[in-house]
Amino acid sequence: MDHSGHGMTMDLPPFTLGRGLEWSADPFFLVACLLGLGLYGWGVVRLRRRGDAWPVARTVSYVAGVLTIGLVMCTRLNDYGMVMFSVHMVQHMIISMLSPILVLLGAPVTLALRALPTAGRGRRGPRELLLALLHSRYMRVITHPGFTIPMFIASLYALYFTPLFDFLMGSKTGHVAMMVHFLAVGVVFFWPIIGVDPGPHRPGYLMRMLELFAGMPFHAFFGIALMMASTPMVGTFLHPPASLGIDPLSDQNAAGGIAWGFSEVPSVLVLIALLFQWYGSEQRQARRKDRAADRDGDKELEAYNAYLASLNGREG
Repeated sequence: MDHSGHGMTMDLPPFTLGRGLEWSADPFFLVACLLGLGLYGWGVVRLRRRGDAWPVARTVSYVAGVLTIGLVMCTRLNDYGMVMFSVHMVQHMIISMLSPILVLLGAPVTLALRALPTAGRGRRGPRELLLALLHSRYMRVITHPGFTIPMFIASLYALYFTPLFDFLMGSKTGHVAMMVHFLAVGVVFFWPIIGVDPGPHRPGYLMRMLELFAGMPFHAFFGIALMMASTPMVGTFLHPPASLGIDPLSDQNAAGGIAWGFSEVPSVLVLIALLFQWYGSEQRQARRKDRAADRDGDKELEAYNAYLASLNGREG
């Protein structure tokens, strides 16, 4: 059955939640997810064996992030994403705005730097190569807000509203490449904002919030544009399989609603994470001041008391 106008065939049953989640894994994402989980697990085990702690919450967040990628790319949901705009938009929103946040909160780069052994003087092993990449000019460019915010926005408007989208959707390879792009853009956009892993840019908490909210409204506007359109705007989903019994325009409006509604999800998640980080930073700073006061005998307090005593003496 020709479902997209590109000569591809796919025999799909009527969409139901139960059958829609049957196993239909994309090989690239399946291998990537398993490799990502395996390497992360190796790092955690290595730290534990040498007596170092690693927060359970980070592990849970990372695993959840990888599993969300597997959900949208390694189940039959991926097949339906090739023929239904609404399902494709669910894939896009999760893999570009939810999965990166969960993965980054798992601090995989920090774990790698702590778990990988040093290569020794004059040698360059995986840890040294990772450090070189983190300090490279390339990383400074692709994680700078002057790059990440426009790229985050362009991934919507310059892709969906140009022939490039139909071209990529013409094959499963193009679809996978598009999803890899969405994931990569999400990672570089949220990396400096979340700020758990080391990186070239470490803005303050207020600046991180501003960067976050600079990109989110464009997602909402994009969703509204799809919802308000009176004609289908993307050729790929113009002729869905008859067995699905869906109207292309209604499906597009649903996709717009998903894009619009999902724009709030990362804002809330990242805002909560930033507030916890901010609170933790203030607590650590207060403890450092307390330790410094204990070391110097609380000289600040003594100086202040002496100042008050001198004022009393003048008044007397």
